[in-house]
Amino acid sequence: MNKSLIIFGIVNITSDSFSDGGRYLAPDAAIAQARKLMAEGADVIDLGPASSNPDAAPVSSDTEIARIAPVLDALKADGIPVSLDSYQPATQAYALSRGVAYLNDIRGFPDAAFYPQLAKSSAKLVVMHSVQDGQADRREAPAGDIMDHIAAFFDARIAALTGAGIKRNRLVLDPGMGFFLGAAPETSLSVLTRAAPLARRAGGIGGAERNRKNSLTAHSGYFSIFALHQKTEGTSIESN
Repeated sequence: MNKSLIIFGIVNITSDSFSDGGRYLAPDAAIAQARKLMAEGADVIDLGPASSNPDAAPVSSDTEIARIAPVLDALKADGIPVSLDSYQPATQAYALSRGVAYLNDIRGFPDAAFYPQLAKSSAKLVVMHSVQDGQADRREAPAGDIMDHIAAFFDARIAALTGAGIKRNRLVLDPGMGFFLGAAPETSLSVLTRAAPLARRAGGIGGAERNRKNSLTAHSGYFSIFALHQKTEGTSIESN
């Protein structure tokens, strides 16, 4: 896929996601929603088997795999590109074995032991920055300029991933939004208004959405916005 605008249709296979928890927990419902989003113009379906909602219950990798397996099988049969939204290496490894196009990790791929498997794959990696580790909580943003914090995180993570043999053009950098940047919404607004300097430092920037309604990501070599499209109960949400 070689486009400056990529639309991700988000399907949360959860009971407690922010906007659509419980609606697509049944495989048939998730598959139908994915096909609907593709018909409406999505390029990739992003499957989320666990919520990052601060109030959500933890989900094991076994449960995540059980949730995505029948949906992945159906979408693969349809030829639909799939992104997996999970930070658990066991779930990521399963998804890679099923040929997903993207891995979307809210921890930003911190597990160096998993890098050799990532290097052997061809999936693009959405590397998200967060002020926390894993599921969101309600902590405050770190002291100082959040942009410096984000840039330092990406400098270190890009070096680690590329040093393990993962090509830079496979990395999509997501600064995180909402609770992932801290409890105050002003922090997210500050990042949104200063995206261009971060893009120049990171090598390009776009956007990934994770039921946060809008966030920014970086994709190597050009400035672009990745709009992730979600439609629930007749309401279309697009970020660009």
